Amino acid sequence: MPELEDPLEIAGVELPNRLYRAPLLECAGNGPDAVDTLIRELEPAAESGVGLICQGATIVRGEGGCAAPGMTRVHDPKFVAKLERLTDAIHDHDSRIFLQLEHGGLRSMETWHAGFRAENPDLQQLAVSCPPAILRALDRVGFLSYDAHVLSTEEVYNLAKDFGESAKYAIDAGYDGIHIAGANMGIVQQFLSPFYNRRTDEFGGSLAERTRFLELVHDEIRERVGPAVPIMTKVPAETTVPPFVRTHLSLADGVRICDRLADVGFDALVPVQASVFWDASIVRGAFPARAWRDERFREGYADAFGSKWRASMVALLNWLQSKKYDFDPAWNRPFTRRVTERVSAPVLAEGGIRTRDGIDRLLAGGDCDAVGMGRPFYAEPRLPARILGEGVRGSEQTAVVCENCNNCTVPQATGAHGVCRTTSVLEKRGELRKAGVYDVDESGNRPNRPNR
Repeated sequence: MPELEDPLEIAGVELPNRLYRAPLLECAGNGPDAVDTLIRELEPAAESGVGLICQGATIVRGEGGCAAPGMTRVHDPKFVAKLERLTDAIHDHDSRIFLQLEHGGLRSMETWHAGFRAENPDLQQLAVSCPPAILRALDRVGFLSYDAHVLSTEEVYNLAKDFGESAKYAIDAGYDGIHIAGANMGIVQQFLSPFYNRRTDEFGGSLAERTRFLELVHDEIRERVGPAVPIMTKVPAETTVPPFVRTHLSLADGVRICDRLADVGFDALVPVQASVFWDASIVRGAFPARAWRDERFREGYADAFGSKWRASMVALLNWLQSKKYDFDPAWNRPFTRRVTERVSAPVLAEGGIRTRDGIDRLLAGGDCDAVGMGRPFYAEPRLPARILGEGVRGSEQTAVVCENCNNCTVPQATGAHGVCRTTSVLEKRGELRKAGVYDVDESGNRPNRPNR
């Protein structure tokens, strides 16, 4: 059975180990400091030994489509060319970097962010079909705002081409591979999901037809980057939907989608269990009370949600969701295991992976081929330095300091950077830093093994 320190090959690109930084919101934008911000955010993971960095979702068009403030757009080749400084910095540490491409569709800021809507009154959401009835009801009561433009067949092809063009710009800038944001309720999931997709053309109907858009995106990318560039994607199973949503992707549907995508030529798959809504099912853990009370962000919440009263209502909904979606270690394991039994492409696991012992059990049990962490990198940017190595192999005590409190996520609705702000976590990180467990010498060796 593979071990975390073993290399992994994805379509000819060798990762030095099987630990990766899962896609997160870097909120770097496209301004003059964007590249420096990304280097500051991502290089510590590479310097401390991570095998792969998946840069968080970037938008393939010049307007609309952002799920949160500050997301980086990669539609402009002149801007993307500047990202070569980032890819060079990652490669200097012998790590690899993939770029995740996305468009938010109905989940975009033009739906939920009141301040953004006020500044862009003529900007419509891109939609796979007319929004579902429950979302239209939320529009009627003023909680969300839908002025959706349903994509024509020709426009679907044009959107897929935009994914292909952005991928080409990225590979030209030195990225090692492309990661499609196929879940988290973005437009790719909206094509896959029967909850959203009620099209009558070639991109709607059966599961095979709903998968057609993602297959087309693959083909557009492959045509532009060639056969040697890895293309991977997240694949959703909408198993966490509320009981009143009867039409959704089952776990069996998710496995069937993975089967199809492996046959099409996707080089790696990331199966994730999700909902049809943007809810706490993708960031399971405690209610982020500290973040909602933080005075630094209250005005930003009011701007995002329309008023302080509306922000309080969103906080209440967040609290209710946290009761349903408590933290569950390795919550995608049932999905990844079924997919590994069916496909030959590497299967990557993420979601609730928090200990070295848990990682070793996932790999040894054949549940996946590589393991990713997301929020723990907010808490410990240099986390790989103490997770990797023979000194911690199989250790139950080598756990991340992240407490799954989600205080890092809610402020991102205001455009705040994704960083840990929880005092107890920062204190633990400080103790570990003083002990030298994040140190890596010029040869990549870790002179101080952790005691945790």
